[in-house]
Amino acid sequence: MLEKKLSTSGTPDLKKMQEVVIDFRTKIYIGLNENPELAREKYLSRFTRMKKF
Repeated sequence: MLEKKLSTSGTPDLKKMQEVVIDFRTKIYIGLNENPELAREKYLSRFTRMKKF
């Protein structure tokens, strides 16, 4: 008989992450030891690369 595997992945604990505000309606969460300015630049660079194509 086949048995279903239970999913063990859960939601990340936001208490262990820091919030980075990109604009008034966009927020991302990164690790506590990561650089928020670098994370903001990386997030925004994704969309500028997409617009070039």
